Amino acid sequence: MNTPSENRNTVGLWLARLLGLVLALIGLVLVGGGGWLASLGGSFYYVLAGLGLLASGILIMAGRASGAWLYIFVFFATLLWAYWEVGLHGWALVPRVVAPTVLLVLVIAAMPPLAPWDYSWRSAFAGIAAVLVLMVGGGIYIATVNAPEVEGPLPAAGRLAMADPSLKDVGSDWPAYGGTYSARRYSPLAEINRDNVGKLERAWVYHTGDLPDSELAKGKYGAETTPLKVGNTLYLCSAMNIMIAVDPETGKERWRYDPKVSDDWIPYTAACRGVTYFEVPDATPDQVCPTRVIEGTLDGRLIAVDAETGEPCSDFGDNGSVDFKRGMGEVVPGMVSMTSAPTIVRGVIVTGHQVLDGQKRSAPSGVIQGFDAVTGEQRWAWDMTQPEITGQPPEGETYTRGTPNMWTTASGDEELGLVYLPMGNSAVDYWSGDRTDAESEYSTSLVAIDVETGKPAWHFQTVHKDVWDYDLGAQATLVDFPVGDGTVPALILPSKQGDMYVLNRETGEPITGVEERPVPTGGVEPEERSPTQPFSLYHTLRKPELTEASMWGMSPIDQMVCRIQFRRSSYEGFYTAPTSDQHWIEYPGYNGGTDWGGIAVDPSRGVIVANYNDMPNYNRLVPRAEAERKGWAPRSQERGAIGGAEGAGDPQAGTPYAINVNAGWRLPVTGLLCKEPPYGGIRAIDMETGKTIWDRPFGEARTNGPFGIPSMLPITIGTPNNGGAVVTAGGIIFVAAATDNLIRAIDMETGETLWSDVLPAGGQATPMTYEANGRQYLVIMAGGHHFMETPIGDALVAYALPQQQ
Repeated sequence: MNTPSENRNTVGLWLARLLGLVLALIGLVLVGGGGWLASLGGSFYYVLAGLGLLASGILIMAGRASGAWLYIFVFFATLLWAYWEVGLHGWALVPRVVAPTVLLVLVIAAMPPLAPWDYSWRSAFAGIAAVLVLMVGGGIYIATVNAPEVEGPLPAAGRLAMADPSLKDVGSDWPAYGGTYSARRYSPLAEINRDNVGKLERAWVYHTGDLPDSELAKGKYGAETTPLKVGNTLYLCSAMNIMIAVDPETGKERWRYDPKVSDDWIPYTAACRGVTYFEVPDATPDQVCPTRVIEGTLDGRLIAVDAETGEPCSDFGDNGSVDFKRGMGEVVPGMVSMTSAPTIVRGVIVTGHQVLDGQKRSAPSGVIQGFDAVTGEQRWAWDMTQPEITGQPPEGETYTRGTPNMWTTASGDEELGLVYLPMGNSAVDYWSGDRTDAESEYSTSLVAIDVETGKPAWHFQTVHKDVWDYDLGAQATLVDFPVGDGTVPALILPSKQGDMYVLNRETGEPITGVEERPVPTGGVEPEERSPTQPFSLYHTLRKPELTEASMWGMSPIDQMVCRIQFRRSSYEGFYTAPTSDQHWIEYPGYNGGTDWGGIAVDPSRGVIVANYNDMPNYNRLVPRAEAERKGWAPRSQERGAIGGAEGAGDPQAGTPYAINVNAGWRLPVTGLLCKEPPYGGIRAIDMETGKTIWDRPFGEARTNGPFGIPSMLPITIGTPNNGGAVVTAGGIIFVAAATDNLIRAIDMETGETLWSDVLPAGGQATPMTYEANGRQYLVIMAGGHHFMETPIGDALVAYALPQQQ
């Protein structure tokens, strides 16, 4: 009969053999995948480590302690290799050493039944192993807690003095989406400052009540509104365009107007980023709607309501509504929508609109239109390929279909009478072979439109023959830029590529350097690829090009898979041309750099604040026959089982290829991204010199993890982010945007987080700040977003300092 000690040894030996089997299986995977990787010209580590694990596992299954010692040798060799390849970069070390360290603990625990020895020696060995594990784990943790990299001093307040050419005042009020039409996202309020921001508390929470109630709408909501504050009222719109007014001190609803947009008009996302406030000049006592709130809707209408009552303005269009789809011909529900706030300059509402990406080359036109802010009458139209059409097209004709559109928000200069349009791309983003000369000229350009005539005053192109979906998503920010002993009326234009351009806003000429540099050519239409692209010499948020060592994962196995994908893909760096016979890597991906959140500028200190994304996309052009077999068809037609991120199975009908985009380049099983963190950051930049003041990863890992399981780790990993920042005279940056559902107050001088709060849903919106009855408030829409995989909500949350008793 066996003694209890002998039974324990028998059980321990069988557990050790089971561990040996696991090691052998891991080794087999690494040998197979590592051999493939090595044959592609990649690292030999995986095949060598796999052979070591395979031998170690076989020896342990045979009950031999030498298998454990062999694993320990492989582990230390792995540490040396990891340090040689990436140094002490914490996030890069995670897939290289965390899983091997876990296996090390198990191997050490399995040694007693394999080779019994004196108890004191076992205890000592276990203690050494514990210290080693703590050192590895602690080293990785310390290396991943990324403090801001401060590179220069913060310029002093009062260094610059800039007038606002939009002729709107921000401070007590927040009268436009970007603060004013200059889009600086700056407030001179300073009641909340670096010394007291840690005391912020919720003042009130308002729920719009607009949440998806149909299967068609579920998974497509992304309320992104930034409210306006004018006088004693906050104005906002919900995801489905319900216009709402609330009390700025209490959040109590005053009125709401529902334009009744049906769910079938939801494009990619049900979103309304903001409304526009307009005061009728020289209004008579009998003027209808002397002050009015105007929005664009998901079903292609301009709506104007009385700012005091919410009732439709009867003198605007057809009882408060104008259909801006007129002249576009056939428009399928969901193909044309307005998700951004219109811009009004000199009484003209200038509208662009979103045209659903990736559907068909003959999509509706991207025509830009101007409407009278009082009557709603069309003042002009700009159809870039038919400039002779200045109003509605002739009978039986339409605006040119498939032209570049402006889906985001324009900025405006009331003094110059110019509106600055960040233009998108021609319909279907990843094929350029049949674009007209005018489309090629204006695509992915900033176009300055004269609001009196509707004619372009100038334009500046940031990408030639864009086939990367690098459309301009951010507003241009209007500043007075220091030059010599004076200043020049300028604008700062951020881009998805990460470059920032400084242009004279009167002429469009670059004030800082722009250089045409050679870029990769080739791909499926090599004759269409421009041999050079414009690079800004002023500032870029773009990081160094990817390498095989940049690949990431949860363990060496999925990191190896990403390395194999990298080696099998076409990647020649920035602007790699699209391919069909293999995947190609687009870095940065279409989410930026800088997307629709834009930048914030402190006009007193001369500081730019930019939150940005740092992720690649993993793309492939899909031949038409293959796309048809998969059932990929344009909106309104029968479709195959596709979905997910934008571009994930878009048909691009009317061209030789559909497009399949793996946004962020994610692994299909774990859901982790193939590029190592960080995936997003925030940076402060000296506006005068373009030099970085500080830079830091932005966003915690708390809601992210493998298999979609939140890790709940309060570690700064740098997450994807959508939404912008606001800066104040109190030296504070307020920003949400990241996927961790936090809103933060960041010290403008150091980049350190001074305060944060967990929002009731994702904060994919730009906050704003205002004053009411002598008290400063901070407001953010917690609406979430399906693309960012954050919780959907309907809460408008207001913060303030505690009131004096």
